[in-house]
Amino acid sequence: MNKEGNWKDCIESSSSLKVSPDKSKAKSLIDTAKGRVDYLKNAEIKENSANYVFESYYSSVLEMLHAILILKGYKVSNHVCLGFYIRDVLKKADIFRVFDDCRFKRNSLIYYGRKMDFATAKKTIINCKKLIKDLEKLVNL
Repeated sequence: MNKEGNWKDCIESSSSLKVSPDKSKAKSLIDTAKGRVDYLKNAEIKENSANYVFESYYSSVLEMLHAILILKGYKVSNHVCLGFYIRDVLKKADIFRVFDDCRFKRNSLIYYGRKMDFATAKKTIINCKKLIKDLEKLVNL
C-alpha cells in the first residue's frame, strides 16, 4: 500500500522529485503518446482484445502525465503521485477521478490478472480517450 495520501506526501517521501524542466523530453513523451493513439484508432475493439487496447491507451495517458510533470520540473516514481499532482496541484478533481479509476483497473489487470468484462473495458477505453484529450489541453509546449 502506498504511504502517500496527497502531493505533499509524494514530495516528502521522495516519490516525486524536483528536476530541471525538460521540454525536449516532454515533447518526445507526447509524440510517443500521440503516435500510439493514432495507431490505436484503427484497432478493432473485440472481446478478446479490449483489455490490451485499454493498456495501450493507459500507457499514453501515463506518457502525457509524465510530460506535464517534466515541464513543471518534477519526476514521479508512481502512478498514485501522478494522480495527486492532477488533484492537488492542478486542482482538476474531475480528471483525477477518471485517471484514478483507470489506474485502479489497470492495476487489477496487471498485478492481479483481473480482466475487465467487455462492456467495462470499452467504457474504460472511452474514459482513457477523454483523459488524453483533457491532458492535451494541459500541456504547454
